Order: sequence, then structure tokens, then C-alpha cells
Amino acid sequence: MKIIERITVLLAEDHTLVRQGIHALLNAEDDIEVIGEASDGRQTVKLAQKLRPDVVVMDIAMPLLNGLEAARQIQKLVPTTKVLILSAHSDDEYIDRVFDLGAAGFLLKHSSAEFLSKAIRDVQKGKRVFSPAISKRLRKRPSTSVPRNDKSVKSASSRLTSRDVELLQLIAEGKANKQIAVELGISIKTVEKHRQALMWKLDIHDTAGITRYAIAAGIIENSVQVKII
Repeated sequence: MKIIERITVLLAEDHTLVRQGIHALLNAEDDIEVIGEASDGRQTVKLAQKLRPDVVVMDIAMPLLNGLEAARQIQKLVPTTKVLILSAHSDDEYIDRVFDLGAAGFLLKHSSAEFLSKAIRDVQKGKRVFSPAISKRLRKRPSTSVPRNDKSVKSASSRLTSRDVELLQLIAEGKANKQIAVELGISIKTVEKHRQALMWKLDIHDTAGITRYAIAAGIIENSVQVKII
């Protein structure tokens, strides 16, 4: 009897029903095994380090740490793990960031189970995979095209460290300094210090401005922040 070598997968999705549905679909495949689930970006990074899956299938809109920053950290900490982005959104700014990040692929959530399974197999082989709609848009772009993101936003984003992005997302999600301190495992005074340094770096001096910046940079979605003053 031939032994099938399974591709191990970590699922990162904050909606439980969606995550459970994808889990069931993938586990129905003989050569794919879901070995872990995560509901936020920070948990995803920790599980990726612990489980070292072949592939992480991850949504972009994740609480505490967005999927793109989580992917960046995973690629640095666990370089053997491939990251496959699965999102309902295909805005140009997200396509730009996923492409620049060097993620293994970017699929839309309306993709079929068969397409997702094939994509996982392909990225495990070292290929890059995009949904047909995204591939079509990438092909239409001239090589010198400027991404839709504001140049100043993209320039500022390139100067941000991973800790900056974590702090930025937590502020934009409306977390108080005390909550941020607990999430990051640092003191409130350190949070205040980092917060001031971040605002100085971005030349933004209020929470509403931070939130608008986070949305423009694709760090959070409009729907994440309930109220923007």
C-alpha cells in the first residue's frame, strides 16, 4: 500500500464558520491535512512557529495583527512555510501588498474547493498562484504602472517595523493603551513611548488620523473600525 505524504496546513481565519468549513473541505482531500487553526494574526504567527506547516492559508482581515503583517513575520521566522492569502477583497492596494510581500499566492474566497486544494499543492511545489480575476488584472498592468496606493502612504509604510505595524493596527482598532500593553506584553509607559514615536514617524498626531492611515495602507479594513471621528 502506497503511503501518501500529506501537505500540512495551518488555517488562519477569524470567522469560525468559514474556518470550520474550509477545514472540512481540505481534510476531505487524501493528501492535505489541517494541523491547526488560528483566529487572529498573532496566534497564527505563534502556531506557525510551533507547528511549522507546509502552507498557511490566511485571510487578510485578521484581528490584533493583520494577515499581511502576519505573513511577513512568518516568512521571516519560518522560511520553509508558504503563505497563501485567501480574501474576499481584491482591491488594488491588497493585490499590490500581497505581490510585493512575496506571498505564495492570493485567492478570492469565492474560489471553489477544488481550486483551493490545487493551489495548496501548487504553492507547496514552489509555484505562485493567483485567482483568475487577479491574474488578469496583473497581466493588464504595464511594468511601470504606479499602484493605486498613495505614494506618501506607501513610502511611510516602508519605514515601519513589525512592532510599528502591530501597534498601528491595535490603535486603529480602538484599543486603549492598557489593552495594547496586555496584547504586546509590555508596560503602559512603553506603549505610550512607542505610540508617540509612531505618530512622529508618520507625522500624524491623533487617533482618527492613525485610523485613516491604517485603512489607506491596507492594514485594516473600513469595517474594522466602527467609528472614525
